[in-house]
This record gives sequence, C-alpha cells and structure tokens, in this order.
Amino acid sequence: MYITAAIFSVLLTLVALGAGVPKALLKGDVSAGLQSHMGLSAGMVRFIGLAEVAAAVGLAVGLFWQPLGIAAAVGFGITMIGAVAFHAKVGDYANPDTRGNAMAPIVLALVAAATAATVGLAM
Repeated sequence: MYITAAIFSVLLTLVALGAGVPKALLKGDVSAGLQSHMGLSAGMVRFIGLAEVAAAVGLAVGLFWQPLGIAAAVGFGITMIGAVAFHAKVGDYANPDTRGNAMAPIVLALVAAATAATVGLAM
C-alpha cells in the first residue's frame, strides 16, 4: 500500500506545485483569468497559490511523516472543493467553453481524497 500512497503523493505534489507556483508569483494566464473571470483580488490569487505550494511541500514531507501527508492531502482537497464552488458560482459548468477547465478541481479533489486514504492505510 505504501507504493500506491507514494505514487499518489508524488503525482499530487507535482500537480500542486504546477498549479500553485504561477498563482503565488501572479504569472501566467491562470492568475489573470482568476482575477478577471472569477473576480478574485491579486492577494487572494497569491494566497491560493501559496496554499497549493504548502500542500505540495506537505505531501512531499508526508512521504516520510504520514500524518503531515494526510493533512496536506485533505487541505489540498478542501482547496479544490472551494475551486469547484467558485467555478459553479460563475457558471463555468453550464458553459461548454469553460466546462473542461472547471472539471480539473473535481478530479483533483477526488485524487486528494484517494491520496489521504492510501497514505492513512499505509501507516
């Protein structure tokens, strides 16, 4: 079970870093889109990015100290549930043009739940 937990943790770490770093630095289209399309402030976008980077660090360290890995996976999952709520609020799931990008947080929330469960079982 530890191998499965490690694979989930590493994959989620890479995704969280890839998503969080541009937001934390306010670089790229995603940060601009969150500010213009979703109406978030630059400070909120940076906060979300830092939360995702913190989750990535927690998941990486959680490979060696499982309670931190579980907490990081749960925290990342909660962040993704918040993203789902924001996408629903602005109507991204009803719009065929934005629906594809809006599905990513749903998938990532499920992967975060699977990661927390497998890390917990691997303890």
